[in-house]
Amino acid sequence: MRKLTVALAQIPVVKNIAENFNAISQGIAFAKENGADILLTPEGSLSGYTHEFDSKALEQALRETEQIAAQAGVGLALGTCKWEADGFCYNELRFYLPDGQYLGCHTKTLLCGTMTDTPQGEINHYHTQPLRVFDFMGITVGGLICNDMWANPGCTPQPDIHLSHQLAAMGAQVIFHAVNGGRNKSRISQVVTKQYHEANVLLKAAADCVYIATVDNSDPAHIPVSSIGGIAAPDADWAFRLNDQGTQFGVFTIGNL
Repeated sequence: MRKLTVALAQIPVVKNIAENFNAISQGIAFAKENGADILLTPEGSLSGYTHEFDSKALEQALRETEQIAAQAGVGLALGTCKWEADGFCYNELRFYLPDGQYLGCHTKTLLCGTMTDTPQGEINHYHTQPLRVFDFMGITVGGLICNDMWANPGCTPQPDIHLSHQLAAMGAQVIFHAVNGGRNKSRISQVVTKQYHEANVLLKAAADCVYIATVDNSDPAHIPVSSIGGIAAPDADWAFRLNDQGTQFGVFTIGNL
């Protein structure tokens, strides 16, 4: 049996790459101090949740992030949007080993858009790649990004293809889930949508017999996150969870993998 110590960084994700880099750096320092094997950050946490970012600044910040994580001996499940060599922009969750080796990335698959005959939204800006799993220190892991987990019925023009189940069938033992959920103070946002998100994470951890590490964007700090951060266990309960408001760091060791 193996174990995996996961650090979670519920940090603000903004359009300023330098600010995002500083927040991620704090997460890496926390992960190192607490003996974590890997740090999970929210969706778009380096670039900002946008396809309109400074590619040159992003590439420099990404190199620096890779370097400080490798120096700290902390693996990454790093959320960022990125233009790749094929000329397409992807919303990625990038996996790195503690020595800095890049394993590859998951690209957001259930891209959000309007429910019109010609969907509008991020579905028009990002491309996708086939679903993959990765060997992280002898543990099979997979990645999902935000709507990939719950296929929100109000903004998912594609059919729900149950990506967590697909990852489990591919051997995933732990699924890393990077979130950047829009939210406000309304009842729909803070009660209905939030409960929907949490129920999906817990039910899918149980249905697929996997652990799900999940973390959301903490910005704006005065409004609780759209999705609880933590580690969901196969018994449909939280093995560990973060406070749901503001910047939060946490660490938990998953055993018996």
